[in-house]
Amino acid sequence: MSDPEPIEGLARDVDACCRLTGEFTLRSGQRSTEYFDKYLFESDPALLRRVVARMRDLVPSGTELLGGLEMGGIPIATVLSGETGLPTLFVRKEAKTYGTCKLAEGPDVDGRRITLVEDVITTGGAVRDATTRLRDAGATVDHVVCAIDRSPEVENPLADVGLEVRPVLTKAQLDAARTTS
Repeated sequence: MSDPEPIEGLARDVDACCRLTGEFTLRSGQRSTEYFDKYLFESDPALLRRVVARMRDLVPSGTELLGGLEMGGIPIATVLSGETGLPTLFVRKEAKTYGTCKLAEGPDVDGRRITLVEDVITTGGAVRDATTRLRDAGATVDHVVCAIDRSPEVENPLADVGLEVRPVLTKAQLDAARTTS
């Protein structure tokens, strides 16, 4: 994969691809008049690779496993794994109640440093839940990389659980790309 392109072009293309307007209820229960349908860029292989090219440099050194959150973080983590050579975990919202009963499919997490991979963060509820469960299983989780951080610009929605959020794009960058198009 070549060096990442300027962020403005990526922001413009992601915004044009996945920003929807209307009435939406977010995972947090909040109501919104806009929604970033991440599956629209995740299902476009060229655009997904462009997002991952920017995300690659956001993965902190010392990361042993990439933890893709169900469901939107999984395709991003899979492509990112291919680019970084780091193994991937597939982190469920809830542990299975059958078979292995695992929360995270893949290598054992105990004693391992995991960087979570998410698609869109607003309040961070899914990331918070996964962090707590992975830490309970013995993992060290200090960072999350995400494609889009739509939380308020000066706020880290995951500070309460000690996570650093490293986004490829922020809502402010997507808004700026929209106004310059």
